[in-house]
Amino acid sequence: MLVVDQTITVDELKEMASKMFGGMIKAVVDLEKRIMVIDGEMHGDEEFYCIMELESQQEDLWGINLYPSKAKREHWIEFDSMINVRPSSGNKSRKVENVGIQKQIAELVNTLVIYNERA
Repeated sequence: MLVVDQTITVDELKEMASKMFGGMIKAVVDLEKRIMVIDGEMHGDEEFYCIMELESQQEDLWGINLYPSKAKREHWIEFDSMINVRPSSGNKSRKVENVGIQKQIAELVNTLVIYNERA
């Protein structure tokens, strides 16, 4: 697993994706700490790492999937993970249902990832 607190290139993500899930990378973002943990086998592993090692709060963590080979930047984030199921917080499905939170996630990811628009 890798903690991204500065920047990472989309080419680095593509290389990671090719070794794990083909064209996809699992990631957990911490909206409060403004970091992302990537390259874990499961979102739950990344979430556990955030909570235990980085002292993140679960309510700040959201699981996503990144598709670094997608041609259009706005289509490369999938807001889907089992860790997102939080009925007590109003999120009743695997998808991040709150559009405002989706926008925060996308903004953070697009700040951390140097994305070549021609990729």
